[in-house]
Amino acid sequence: MTTLASTEGVVVEHDVVDTTRTVARRLGTGGVFIALGIVTIWALGTAVRAGHKTALKFDAPNTYFSVHNIDLPGRAVIIALGVIVVLLGLWQALRGFSKGTLPIATAVVGLAFMLAFLCWVSARAQGTQVDVLGLMQNSIGLAVPLILGALAGVMCERSGVINVAIEGQMLAGAWAAALFGTVLGSVLGLVSAAVAGGLMGLLLAVFAIRYLVNQVVLGVVLNVFALGLTGFFYDAFMQSNTASLNTPKVLGEIDLPVLSHLPVIGPLLFQANLVVYLAYVLIIVVDVALFRTRWGLRTRAVGEHPKAADTVGINVLAMRYRNVVIGGAIAGLGGAYFTVGSVGGFSKNITSGNGFIALAALIFGRWSPRGAVAAALLFGFAQALQVMLSITVPSIPSNFLQMLPYVATIVAVAGLVGRVRAPAADGEPYVKD
Repeated sequence: MTTLASTEGVVVEHDVVDTTRTVARRLGTGGVFIALGIVTIWALGTAVRAGHKTALKFDAPNTYFSVHNIDLPGRAVIIALGVIVVLLGLWQALRGFSKGTLPIATAVVGLAFMLAFLCWVSARAQGTQVDVLGLMQNSIGLAVPLILGALAGVMCERSGVINVAIEGQMLAGAWAAALFGTVLGSVLGLVSAAVAGGLMGLLLAVFAIRYLVNQVVLGVVLNVFALGLTGFFYDAFMQSNTASLNTPKVLGEIDLPVLSHLPVIGPLLFQANLVVYLAYVLIIVVDVALFRTRWGLRTRAVGEHPKAADTVGINVLAMRYRNVVIGGAIAGLGGAYFTVGSVGGFSKNITSGNGFIALAALIFGRWSPRGAVAAALLFGFAQALQVMLSITVPSIPSNFLQMLPYVATIVAVAGLVGRVRAPAADGEPYVKD
């Protein structure tokens, strides 16, 4: 039965509108799948000569047993994968996958396209082995700061405070980790990074919650503030005293017993440094806490209906302060990955916009920890792919390759996500009556 709502003589048929939107989304998603399949067949498949072999490498040293590298008939495999993608697109357009199976179908489409693309890369490189395991390792490494930045955004925005300042929090964390990591040691440098990020979060909380400053504008201002402040400190004393103030020891790799020797999974997940393992822990902690604990229920209540939360005795402002500061500390750890977690020394604007990509991952992931992590891995893969292609297929213009992570960001947020809804009170100041 159609539900009608009338306001000043305007009648809206809710279920008809919803059905129209559902059909439009189904057709749109199916059309994207079909277009991707056609590109796979036409642009990638026809570019590989018949009978040309492609080689994919999965093997790694120090594992219990070796995984054989895969040699494939490139053209046939690419075309077959393209056909699978087209068929999935047709099914989505004509029948539609259920809400539970659509993410699986989307993952299959993405994996099929990327496998076809890697086969094409191997063929373009005249049969050179494509190190798939190395590509995945680089993807995780590049995704770690994005994951931590996105988790920081989850903590803040689920509480009702927009966090555009992730970039500044990460930059402050990177600077603090380099400076205090040099003076006090890399582990204490991590602690300093969390403190620096937390202080940036405190600034965000004070001006957004206490003084009701526009949160988007405030986030941009804090990013510029962090860029200028860290740049000033770097010029003032770190650059001229590099040996004593800007040469932190990079955190060493920690191989977990037994797990690190598993084929493929071991080198991929369990041969990493402390920041990566902290990211694993925080993913689980934030997800479980947000959806399985009383604190999580209160946080979501504050972000959705702060007035209702206040009426049942929840201190809305204290909850927001606490979560924003914690979110800033998590983002600071993400910034530490750029210094003590990878390259060592600090340089101006070392985060290079990764905080904004983390913000995009948060939106793409629909303000959930799991979705944000998946989106961050996608963007990390785009960055790793850009690095690999610059070496494997140098004929592709370097400027085009540098665009890949940002193109993936724009497409994901503007196209693939569709209509998303932030927490209802996100960005809305709360003033007690």
